[in-house]
Amino acid sequence: MVEQDRAEDLEELVDLIAGMEDIKSVLDDLTGFAAATMTNSTGKSIECAVTLHRRKRTATIGGSSGRAVVLDRIEQSLGDGPCIEALETGVPVLLEDVSTDPRWPEYRTALSAAGVASSLGIPMKLENDGGAVLDFFAPVSGLFDEQAVADAMRFGEMAGKALRLAVRIASADQLAENLRAAMDTRTVIDVACGIIMAQNNCSKDQAFELLRSASSTRNQKLHEIAEALVSRFSGAVAVKAHFDD
Repeated sequence: MVEQDRAEDLEELVDLIAGMEDIKSVLDDLTGFAAATMTNSTGKSIECAVTLHRRKRTATIGGSSGRAVVLDRIEQSLGDGPCIEALETGVPVLLEDVSTDPRWPEYRTALSAAGVASSLGIPMKLENDGGAVLDFFAPVSGLFDEQAVADAMRFGEMAGKALRLAVRIASADQLAENLRAAMDTRTVIDVACGIIMAQNNCSKDQAFELLRSASSTRNQKLHEIAEALVSRFSGAVAVKAHFDD
């Protein structure tokens, strides 16, 4: 039964990544899924936020609720708490009861004021120097028992894999978009050079030098000069490089 649940969770995580629009939407959905999983495990309403750490910067990016995001950001501003410790140590950190645990007094006060009695930080390993933590919040103490922590760790392991995949996809999409933009820029410059060559009976190098000179004289980017020339010549709004889907 546990293996079946694990397979179903993994399938839902894959579906989440497949339908992603951006990393923020993935993290919001991820924390919602995490909260629902832990709510089912404990029998009480659990909220969740996710904190990312990359290149010495830490930020709360998404959450299953606005309150979870706020509480997680309070912890980031204080620089101390179970989520921070889980991120630094790479192991789960439990704040079992805000009324009796002597650690993190300022953060415990904030949690208590928000009606949260217990918190659990589950680290997730990203690539290179990156890391992430799922921060779970419970309305009563004692919910995060041994079984609940094990369930959270199991989910965190799968979620970490999904998040690494999402980061790779986002990075690949960004790279593709940058390449597409660069190719579009290169294409319109080539077309503009072709127009200048035809009009002035000159070489491509000479045509490019004329474009470069106009760019310098008018203090405009080279591709903007090229786009203006192509537009005037052909009436086209833009020239785009062709990519096969």
